[in-house]
Amino acid sequence: MADDVHVVYKVNGAGARKGGATAALSRLFTRGPAPGMREVHAVKGVTFVAYKGEAIGLIGTNGSGKSTLLSAIAGLQPVARGRIYSHGQPSLLGVNAALMNDLTGERNVVLGGLAMGMSKQQIRERYQSIVDFSGINEKGDFISLPMRTYSSGMGARLRFSIAAAKDHDVLMIDEALATGDAAFQRRSQARIEELREQAGTVFLVSHGIGTVRETCDRAIWLEAGVLRMDGPADEVCDAYERFTSGR
Repeated sequence: MADDVHVVYKVNGAGARKGGATAALSRLFTRGPAPGMREVHAVKGVTFVAYKGEAIGLIGTNGSGKSTLLSAIAGLQPVARGRIYSHGQPSLLGVNAALMNDLTGERNVVLGGLAMGMSKQQIRERYQSIVDFSGINEKGDFISLPMRTYSSGMGARLRFSIAAAKDHDVLMIDEALATGDAAFQRRSQARIEELREQAGTVFLVSHGIGTVRETCDRAIWLEAGVLRMDGPADEVCDAYERFTSGR
């Protein structure tokens, strides 16, 4: 549950490096702000309740606050005002989630599984299914190569496959389905359905409205940090497409 959630963060703007060390020390002792520092009010008073078994799509134009909201739900981004309540442990999967590029895919499966809370025994039992699900070995033994040799799509598929191998109370996916081919997207959507049947809750951030329609039964539309619409996925996606087509 998100209750009147506001997220504000600071970014360095033009002039942030001016002034040198002396000016920086002066600001430190006077508690003054750095020049060029500005606040971004990324999420503005968002309230909703998510229920077990739901798959909820988060849609909106670039910079609308979707990924920031997911980070706040996962506890990775502090909220300025409001509260977030959860009956389970949220897990955030983004395509930019860091794996270790100098290690092989095989080693990253182990490390990623441990990071997701799986035991070594569970990783051993699920290892082959993770590799098969990702499809990265379909054209060669890529799992034994360093991650730096992977394309961005291969890396994203492996990250999703590791996360999908574990049952989650709340799984949040940030654009992970946009990088796979049609076969991988079908596997991903089937896995999301399994997670829902196991009483989990799934949030999906995607610019692909078709993916949200096919995968989610509910959608939340954020625009400029404000919750603009929350309802059945088809209705919200229709309204969003009318909005974007008229811009």
